[in-house]
Amino acid sequence: MRQAREEVPTKAFFVSPIGPVKLELWGGRVTRVDFARGQFHSRAVPDATTAGVVRQLDEYFKGTRRDFDMELDLDGTEFQEEVWRALGRIPFGETRTYGQVAAAIGRPAAARAVGAACNANPISIVVPCHRVVGAGGDLVGYGGGLWRKRWLLEHESRHS
Repeated sequence: MRQAREEVPTKAFFVSPIGPVKLELWGGRVTRVDFARGQFHSRAVPDATTAGVVRQLDEYFKGTRRDFDMELDLDGTEFQEEVWRALGRIPFGETRTYGQVAAAIGRPAAARAVGAACNANPISIVVPCHRVVGAGGDLVGYGGGLWRKRWLLEHESRHS
């Protein structure tokens, strides 16, 4: 879990093909990549701190990047962070079920808890919770909306 900080986060917005994405970094480490809800602030434009993250997201959406190379600052419970690390191991263009992720972290009965951890993921796209599907392969549970989950999976399928 993250300690209290004295510095102020750096924020920016990135306009993606599926809507504006809000970025937040603390000390150069990414703490949030989330779909902006409601009005977003165009004045929070990329600067030297956020430019690398924006570039990588732009490359991802153009289909030229499959893996991200940025420092993340995940802030969750021990279980959530374990799930988020497991999500990062799901290859580009592939999916896993909540049950498969639960089994991968050694907790095969924790599929619902994996779903809750996915829902709490603060770093969308980069920590690819969109690659987790229901037991029958159904698209279920995505904080950014199921239409975005479908778009991201189809995008990755086209570029894998």
